[in-house]
Amino acid sequence: MDLAGGGRALSAWRALSALALLAMGGIHLYLRFNGSGGLIGVLFVLNAVGGLVLAAAVLAVPRALLPPVSALGLLFLGGTLLALVLALTVGLFGIRQQLGADLVLVTLVVESVGTVVLAVTTALAFRARRQR
Repeated sequence: MDLAGGGRALSAWRALSALALLAMGGIHLYLRFNGSGGLIGVLFVLNAVGGLVLAAAVLAVPRALLPPVSALGLLFLGGTLLALVLALTVGLFGIRQQLGADLVLVTLVVESVGTVVLAVTTALAFRARRQR
């Protein structure tokens, strides 16, 4: 991989990763203000804030710090996906989610694609670090 092309590719993956984190956070914020209250509502707001902070970090950190930051984003987004899958199957925090509920299918797609995007970004970031 040439460094110029590799740098452009990594920049594109960084942008896609930030978009995925923002989309996930936006979905949770929307759900909070459209029916999710109590503990889940608070967790959704924290999720939105975490998504915003991680998206900004993925875009702003120097390349040397990108591997751990993108890995944190991957764990965060993967964790929200796992939480949704648990809520759909065995329940989470006493709540059983239904596939037909508001934005559940959209969230499954956004979080699944986002997890793959962040996995690629993390792999490219570690690879770029190793090549330096």
